[in-house]
Amino acid sequence: MRIVVQRVREASVSVDGEALGTIGPGLVVLVGFTAADDPESTRWMADKVANLRIFNDEAGRMNRSVLDVSGEVLAVSQFTLYGDATKGRRPSFIRAAPPEAANPLYESFLAALRELLPGTVQSGRFGAAMEVALVNDGPVTLVIER
Repeated sequence: MRIVVQRVREASVSVDGEALGTIGPGLVVLVGFTAADDPESTRWMADKVANLRIFNDEAGRMNRSVLDVSGEVLAVSQFTLYGDATKGRRPSFIRAAPPEAANPLYESFLAALRELLPGTVQSGRFGAAMEVALVNDGPVTLVIER
């Protein structure tokens, strides 16, 4: 499982002009899966996202989590996180989990996030061509893998 976490001032995701999720200050989490991932990985990663200390405290140090700042989370599935472009000019996605395996993992990740951060988690639509808009804060961007 691989995620890209971005600290944002605001963000939204839409499909065909329909807004699916909109958040204020918080995190955008792009999430991808491999066939080797399991629900335990999704719970571990959800806990990491909820408790990752990347928001500034009163002294300006990254010492507070999205929980601490009452921030929101927008989680978007993105199989292209496992794209391999080392050979040729067209990326290979062979390491990405197939949709029938990835969708339940994505739902498990969302459920774990919503348990840790009730009322503050929005999401995209699995498998859809989505439009994600965001305003980075910092910018602060991290890649985390398990």
